[in-house]
Amino acid sequence: MGKTKNERGKSKSDEKQSSTEQGSDKIHLELESVKAMLARALADYDNLSKRVEREKSEIQKIISLRLIVKLLTVLDGLESAQMHLKDAGLAISIIEFKKVLSEEGLTEIKPNVGDIFNENLMEAIEVVSGASDNSIAEVVLIGWKFSDGTVVRHAKVKVTRTSS
Repeated sequence: MGKTKNERGKSKSDEKQSSTEQGSDKIHLELESVKAMLARALADYDNLSKRVEREKSEIQKIISLRLIVKLLTVLDGLESAQMHLKDAGLAISIIEFKKVLSEEGLTEIKPNVGDIFNENLMEAIEVVSGASDNSIAEVVLIGWKFSDGTVVRHAKVKVTRTSS
């Protein structure tokens, strides 16, 4: 004889519903897994985008820095010529040149004779005897830095050292 519902424990409709619920749970778990993978992929993409922008900005800064260093050499030549020629037109060009550099965020590192030597901003190219240690005896070439403090070119100076 056939078993009754109570004897078997579950009817066919109960088994079907249980099977459907298990399938639904499985689909729900897979959906959650796909959602998590998508969220990770989107976060990775966002991080990659930010890194690419940061690297692009750094490359632009390096390129700008290389160009500025080359332009400073040109400015040095113009200033040297101006010292000998004393030409009004050349003087105006130098002023304009420095104005453009200033607009790009550059400022001069222009130490004075007698100032204390600062290794972060200056390069000692010669040591001369003097009354006190580590003071500037002569400024050979002014330096340049960005407004954020990044030194483009150290000022080249002669530094005093007391004779012992």
